[in-house]
Amino acid sequence: MVLAVTSLASAPLSIAARTPAAAPRLLILGDSLSAGFGLPHSDGFEAQLQQALKARGHDVSIVDGAVSGDTSAGGRARLDWTVGDGVDAAIVELGANDGLRGLDPKAMQANLTAILDDLAARHIPVLLTGMYAPPNLGPDYQKAFRAVFDTIGKRPGLLYDPFFLQDVALHPELIQPDGLHPNAEGVKREVARLLPMVEQLLAEIHPA
Repeated sequence: MVLAVTSLASAPLSIAARTPAAAPRLLILGDSLSAGFGLPHSDGFEAQLQQALKARGHDVSIVDGAVSGDTSAGGRARLDWTVGDGVDAAIVELGANDGLRGLDPKAMQANLTAILDDLAARHIPVLLTGMYAPPNLGPDYQKAFRAVFDTIGKRPGLLYDPFFLQDVALHPELIQPDGLHPNAEGVKREVARLLPMVEQLLAEIHPA
């Protein structure tokens, strides 16, 4: 079972219009979980996160780098043009589709490491959020898959959230009928849980 794939034809767009330099640009490099698959735009992760940050007094421009169906390899391949004219911080949410497709965890580790190396070279602080493999692939695959995030999560200077769907995945009332994607209330819970880490991420932005 794979997540629906959307077109890669359009370049990433900022949810909010670019404002003067005072507003940091926060890249969301992810898949359908952060792209808001199956939801109205206003209910998706990016829009809800931006609104939550605004309520906390943060004027942030979200750079939409979330593509439904994307794997870690896809995120790596499009990182350069997704960053575009530059971003100030990034949330990396990739891996769910690698697991759903049973892709090699070693390849996922190489892709995620390359993404983090690239962002570090640009002096962009990162919040990496992890994932678990589906149980139908067996315990050996699950263990190898999970070890990737547990290992990369120890990277110095990296903010690490072990599981993007924490407190959502095992709650049917927070999941859409496809059994995979959070509904609007599930996204709201994700945003509330991650908000302190995102604020910490923004605090790490290097002055221009």
